[in-house]
Amino acid sequence: MANTVLYDDGVHKNILLEDFSAGGLAVQANQHLIIHDRVGMILDPGGHKVYAKVLAETFSELSGGRLKYLFLSHQDPDIVAAINGWLMTTDADAYISSLWTRFVPHFGFDHIVADRLKPIPDEGMVFDLAGAKLYALPAHFLHSEGNFQLYDPISKILYSGDLGASIGIDYMVVRDFKAHLHYMEGFHRRYMAANRVMKAWADMVRQLDIEIIAPQHGALFPDPAMCRQFIDWCARLECGVDLITPTFKIPVG
Repeated sequence: MANTVLYDDGVHKNILLEDFSAGGLAVQANQHLIIHDRVGMILDPGGHKVYAKVLAETFSELSGGRLKYLFLSHQDPDIVAAINGWLMTTDADAYISSLWTRFVPHFGFDHIVADRLKPIPDEGMVFDLAGAKLYALPAHFLHSEGNFQLYDPISKILYSGDLGASIGIDYMVVRDFKAHLHYMEGFHRRYMAANRVMKAWADMVRQLDIEIIAPQHGALFPDPAMCRQFIDWCARLECGVDLITPTFKIPVG
C-alpha cells in the first residue's frame, strides 16, 4: 500500500506509512508520522528490517522539515529495535516510559546518543510539536507495564498502540465491527492485562473527541461511531488475569 494521509489541513498532517513488513516473518506493524508546520514526530518506528525504508519515507514526507520526536509506546522490538539508528541519523529525541529507559540500551545503543532517550512519567505528558499539543496518555498494562498511547486533538486521532491490534487481515480500515472481532478477540484476551484496566482506559478516552483510532497492528477504526463501538467492547472484555487461572497446571510428563 502507498502512504495514507489520515488528516491534512495544510499545516497539520497525519500519515500512515506504507506497510514495509508485509509478507515477511515478522508481525505486521504500522508506522505513523505526524507533521505540524514542517516539524515531525514518528510513532513506534520499528525494527531493523524496516528501518532504512521508514527513515527514507519519513524524510520524504517531511520535505526538508525537521524530525523532533520519536514516540515509543512501549519496549517491544517491533517498536524500538532500530532506535540506535534513528538517534544516530537524526536530531530527534526519543521518549519511552521511565520503566524502560534502562532496558532499551540492550538493543544496542551508542553512548553519544544516550542522553536523547527521555523518560515519560507514569502519569503521561504533553509534547509541543511546533505549537501543536500531543498528549501521551497512560495505558499501562495494555499490554506493557509501562505503556502509553498518543492523542492528537487537531486530527482527533488516538494512536492506541497494541490496543485494537488485529492479526491476519488484508484490509487497513474496519468496515464491519462484528466481522472484525474474529481478528482481534484472541489477541486481546491474551495480551491485555485485565478487564479492570480496560474499564479504566475506556473511562479515560471517553472524555476525548475521537474520530479515528489507529492501532500499531492491523486496521484502524475510521469514524466516531466505530471508535465508540471499540471502546465499549474493550470495557466489557474479560482478558488477561481474568482468564489465566485454569492455565496454571503442572504439565503431564
